[in-house]
Formats: sequence, C-alpha cells, structure tokens
Amino acid sequence: MEDDKFTQLIYSVSEGIARVELNRPEARNALSIQLRVELEAALNAIRDNEEVRCVILIGSGGNFCAGGDVKRQQLSLQSAPTAGHSARARSGMRRDHDKQLNLMNLDLPVIAAVDGAAAGAGFSLALMADFIVASDRAYFIQSFGKLGLVPDWYSAYSLPKMIGIQRAKELIYSARKLPAAEALEWGLLYKMVGAEQLEREAYALAHKLIGASRTSIGLAKRMIDNAFLWDKQTALEFEALSQTIARDSEYHAEGVRRFLAKDKPILDW
Repeated sequence: MEDDKFTQLIYSVSEGIARVELNRPEARNALSIQLRVELEAALNAIRDNEEVRCVILIGSGGNFCAGGDVKRQQLSLQSAPTAGHSARARSGMRRDHDKQLNLMNLDLPVIAAVDGAAAGAGFSLALMADFIVASDRAYFIQSFGKLGLVPDWYSAYSLPKMIGIQRAKELIYSARKLPAAEALEWGLLYKMVGAEQLEREAYALAHKLIGASRTSIGLAKRMIDNAFLWDKQTALEFEALSQTIARDSEYHAEGVRRFLAKDKPILDW
C-alpha cells in the first residue's frame, strides 16, 4: 500500500523516523477495520525499509485512540446470530494478534505520543510501544469492563508488567480513567509534557535513538520482553546467542573502530 493510498492513516518517513498517525479524528481515531488494515500495511512498510531507525505512533485531532469501533460492534450485535459467528470472531481476533505482534516485534524503538484519550484497545496499542510520551491532558482507560468485555490487544499481559498486578487489576476491574500525572507516578509513562510540546518531545527522543543498531535493538527487545517469562538458563542461552549475532554485525565493527580511533560514536545520546 503506497503512502497516498492510506485513507485513515497518515504515514511518512523523514530522517530515519517513521511517523504513523491514526487519522479518524471524528471518531477519536477508533480502530475501524480499514484503519487496522492500514496500520498493518504501515508496519510492513517500516519493516521493509532499512532506512527507518525509529517509529512514532500518534493520533490526530487531540486524541490518541478511542479503542475499538463500538458503533460497528453494536451493528454486529443487532444482526441475527449466524452459524460460525464465534469462530469468525476468534479468527478476526487472531488476525489482530498478528498486527500486535508485528508492532511489538519491530527491531526498532517505538514511541507512542499520547494526547487525549487512550481508551480500550487504544490504551493497549500505547502499551505496545517501547516508550510512552504523554501530554498532561492525556488519560488512559481500560474501558472493556464498561461493555462487559475482557482486555484485548495484549493489555492484560503487558499492563501488569508495567505497573504491577494489583494496580493493573484495579484499572481493569474498575474501568476508571487514569490521568497522565498518575500514570507518570506509576511508571507507565516515560515522560509527561504540555500538549503543545508533545510531538516535539517525541521527535527529540526519536532523534536520540536513530543511531542505534536495528540488530541489537531487536535482540535486546526480545530479551527484555521475556525477562519475566524465561528461566535463568533460557535467558543466558538467548543472551549468548544474541551477543554472537550482534558481534558479527557491521554496526559492531564500526562501533569498535570509532572507539579505538576515539571518533564520535554512532549512538551519541
């Protein structure tokens, strides 16, 4: 899908930074079927573009993402159940799981720039980023409980790792709004800034990270993401394998050359 073929998403690449903007402001960037398709296309484009070194995920119109398209879901509920309805629903969720894994497994730093609402699957989407930078008027809500649903888009897995089990249960059970200031206090946010500074702050962080090795970022991300799942021996085995791969990279060779020559490093925070 070419850049000019996106209708509900704005995709661009500049100076090694891919900008993915959810663009349904009239629906607070709710995840319609079309937007999900376009998000997957953008992720595929990023993966295939070796020039991309960092990703910024942002929403238009003063909101990040209001989650699933509840109006479409309501229309689906009003229609008569048909044979195989549950199977099709599970199949649809599995397709969404592929999109989620594609985002989480990018061998790149991913920054979510959150303004306004990050609700339901929108909250989950922000959690898939490596860093969340939010405006002081942003809020996060596990709104699934309001509809009698369970968290999806991986948030029941990722949220407890970010803020602990009891706080995650409180947000999921109560479906209350979590203001940005409280999210910062809980360690959910990397940084909180004024709304007018949000995009500038996200790009400042991205520019600090674009010098990093895609190889080492991808391997380190898998090590970190599995830190609470692997046993000690598995972690050490993957560490040894990953370091062997990283040592063989051109990036490592250039990094060593610059270090010995006392030149400026590639990654210069």
